[in-house]
Amino acid sequence: MDVLVGYATAHGSTREIAERIAGRLQAAGLRAEARPMDEVDDPDAYRAYVLGSAVHGQAWLEQAMAFLRLNGDLLRARPLWVFSVGMPNALRGPWKRAAARKERDMIEQAVRAEVPFRGHCLLDGVIRPGHLPLSGRLALWLVGGRFGDFRDWPSIDAWADDIVGELARR
Repeated sequence: MDVLVGYATAHGSTREIAERIAGRLQAAGLRAEARPMDEVDDPDAYRAYVLGSAVHGQAWLEQAMAFLRLNGDLLRARPLWVFSVGMPNALRGPWKRAAARKERDMIEQAVRAEVPFRGHCLLDGVIRPGHLPLSGRLALWLVGGRFGDFRDWPSIDAWADDIVGELARR
């Protein structure tokens, strides 16, 4: 089965996660490739999709949403999983829980409005001071946020393995 692990990234973290997921699918014997969604020439060449985007302003990047809109009929007809790379773990305390819940709900609602999907995983990425304007750095500091690499590779691997299991049952 050919699987597209498509992504839209702002600073590279989402690309690295997509590559990890594609590698996990390949290790299980699937033909999978990680590609930027805006560089996919023939979306019909794939039998399943794992699509992800960085989250900015509690929304997927425009190039990811455009891919969903342009290929909605195709994506509705084949297995689709989605992942979002946000920053809830950069926050602490009640901000962390509230941000994760709100981000997950908003993204799922927006993506599901375009296409149905089998599962959604909200992941954490990397946040560096240079990724945010001064106002964003101040806002992060005010809510007790921190910079760093918050990717949880074992959880990412487990989610990819769940996809492998579902595809094997098809």
